[in-house]
Amino acid sequence: RMWEDAVHRAHWWAPRGCRCSHFSHDFREGGAWRACFLFEKSNEENWQGGVYQEIDRDRRIVFTFTWDNGPAAGVEMRVTITFAEAHGQTIQTFHQSPFTDVERRDSHITGWSGLLDRQQAYIEGKIEGDLS
Repeated sequence: RMWEDAVHRAHWWAPRGCRCSHFSHDFREGGAWRACFLFEKSNEENWQGGVYQEIDRDRRIVFTFTWDNGPAAGVEMRVTITFAEAHGQTIQTFHQSPFTDVERRDSHITGWSGLLDRQQAYIEGKIEGDLS
């Protein structure tokens, strides 16, 4: 549900130092998604979007990811999230490519790590939102 429900996603879909000011999607194969991070210090917007390529509920989600602006604007990347059960918990495995250079790759590692930390904090109730 954390990936399927746009209301849930809006609570955690932002890296450290940002908040999600917009998240919408059509969660189905071929459906589009659109989001905006708002940098807390500068109020600068950073829009991104893509299309869901594969959805195997509770197993795998594959989508394209493209920034609207910035150094990687227009570069279509592919993100794959896989889910596995281990010791009563869900393990998410993440992969994204291609990157134009090492600097872009490393910035995405930092960004996604912060975003996924926010997801965990949301699930644990440390970020407000209704999980029902």
